[in-house]
Amino acid sequence: MKKIAVVILNWNGEELLKKFIPSVVRYSNLPHAEVEIVVADNGSTDSSIAFLQAEFPEVTVLSMGKNYGFAGGYNKALQQVEADYAVVLNSDVEVSPNWLEPMFHCLERNQKIAACQPTIKSWKHREKFEYAGAAGGFMDYLGYPFCRGRVFQTVESDQGQYPDQIPIFWASGACLFIRQAIFREMGGFDSRFFAHMEEIDLCWRINARGYQIVSVPESVVYHVGAATLKKESHRKTYLNFRNNLLMLYKNLPSRNFKKVYFFRFFLDYLAAVNFTLEGNYSNAKSVFLARRDFLRVRKEFSADRKENLQRMCSLNLDVLINSSILVAYYLKGRKTFAEIVNLKNKK
Repeated sequence: MKKIAVVILNWNGEELLKKFIPSVVRYSNLPHAEVEIVVADNGSTDSSIAFLQAEFPEVTVLSMGKNYGFAGGYNKALQQVEADYAVVLNSDVEVSPNWLEPMFHCLERNQKIAACQPTIKSWKHREKFEYAGAAGGFMDYLGYPFCRGRVFQTVESDQGQYPDQIPIFWASGACLFIRQAIFREMGGFDSRFFAHMEEIDLCWRINARGYQIVSVPESVVYHVGAATLKKESHRKTYLNFRNNLLMLYKNLPSRNFKKVYFFRFFLDYLAAVNFTLEGNYSNAKSVFLARRDFLRVRKEFSADRKENLQRMCSLNLDVLINSSILVAYYLKGRKTFAEIVNLKNKK
């Protein structure tokens, strides 16, 4: 059995594979651990597979027949991969020399650490952190995710301000290094999410059941971001709003969920009004559809909610920020992670 499997999900991504698979092949060798590179294909109709077979025959190809989405696709792939550790790696990520070893040693040294992520920087603006993950993910009590290096639309330049390995609430699905046994114990990603928020939902379960997730800044990768769904996509808006509510419903105790849902009723519709004022009517409509569909399907998640609450052993998670980043960011002008955390610590 291999020690590490680097698993890349592909759907009609021939051009991305041409651009980024060479760095993965070049830099994924470890001196004392066997590494397998796997491309799991979500029913592509382009020439992705032919390209890999011709140019990179050392890469294992899993053909899954149809598009299962991000969450379902990785679940299907990791069911077929036998390795102690799996790396969920987006197809639009360029890895750097020595990217694997720090994360591998981090988990080898501490059995309580279930997963980790590298520092994720922007491929287009290499001095900056990348929006989706940066130097490790956190969440405030209303369910808004943010990162060391990125709060809402403010993305910092990496000036070495986050040098430490620290516990985080969520690791980015752009590059997630995880124990296979823990991934399977948690049931993997929730495939009903299709895409967006599924890694935060998984990480919530991991944290709540007593394991740790950490950021490993010694490892660095470069992520294009929004290569599948563009930033302004109304489909992305829909999935983010719906899945965020489903995640909160699945993981929060009733008294907490009722309070959060009350505030989110107003905040989500305020976001819809803002989209409308910007002339972005399709995104505004997506917010309404997301909330409607959350109410329609949440009963399907009741069994998951019951199991999650029964298995929760850590109610007061240090990696959850017990304050509002909306207040800190928009009303108090706190634009960076360091300022948000300082605000929390002063309370």
